[in-house]
Amino acid sequence: MRKIKLVAVDLDDTLLSRDLQITDRVREAVAAVRAAGVHFTISTGRMYLSAARFARELGLDVPLITYQGALVKNACSGEVLLYRPLPLVYAREIIARVHQLGYHLNGYLEGDRLLVERDTPEGRRYAAFAGVEAELVGDFLEYLDRDPIKVLAIAEEHRLDRLREELVPLYRGKVHVSKSKPHFLEFSHPRATKGEALAYLAGLYGIKREETMAVGDSYNDLEMLDYAGLGVVVANAREEIKQRADYVTEASYGDSVVEALEKFVLGGTVA
Repeated sequence: MRKIKLVAVDLDDTLLSRDLQITDRVREAVAAVRAAGVHFTISTGRMYLSAARFARELGLDVPLITYQGALVKNACSGEVLLYRPLPLVYAREIIARVHQLGYHLNGYLEGDRLLVERDTPEGRRYAAFAGVEAELVGDFLEYLDRDPIKVLAIAEEHRLDRLREELVPLYRGKVHVSKSKPHFLEFSHPRATKGEALAYLAGLYGIKREETMAVGDSYNDLEMLDYAGLGVVVANAREEIKQRADYVTEASYGDSVVEALEKFVLGGTVA
């Protein structure tokens, strides 16, 4: 039997409702978990700026896992605990390849800067979804002069799947390539994963791997689900993600997190 002491939860399609809000049920469950002395954090592919507003809404004063694990930064103090940007040499190669395909690109720089090369519907939708302002900077190959936190391509899923199949073998051990949403393909530091970041936090708190729980729904959650002592996948996730879970919830979106917290954290110990 083990007791969960650290919980890391994805934001989109997991902690948040369909309309990207934190419900009262979620807020109450998280407050109860924290009152029980359990560490609760957000683990997301989103920018820190985008994630921090939800952390403040939940009253969290803990390090947040953002940019898919490339940046671990405290929600209140702003202290940076872990920072793993994508080496510029690889970023430039990937940008050049995506340019050939004509897909929309986002770039991210230290200081929570969201960069776009041109004004596109994809870029406008992304900025609105994340709740941040995008900077129009022109050709990334000319503009970028330092390691970006990550690069993200937006296109139809079947196109991104083909690109992923092409690039993963070429950049194995050099770049982490993963989908955060069906139409988002992310390129980051090889150790910039939610799993690596969760392991870092567990070590920071002196918590054993088997005392951690992760809740997620997508491909970029897999490393986190695999690392955690208890990997929980929400009911609204795809079947191939559910196959990697220790437990699949009956509920979807925010209610799934409440279900997992009540069952495995507030309910006591896990077999």
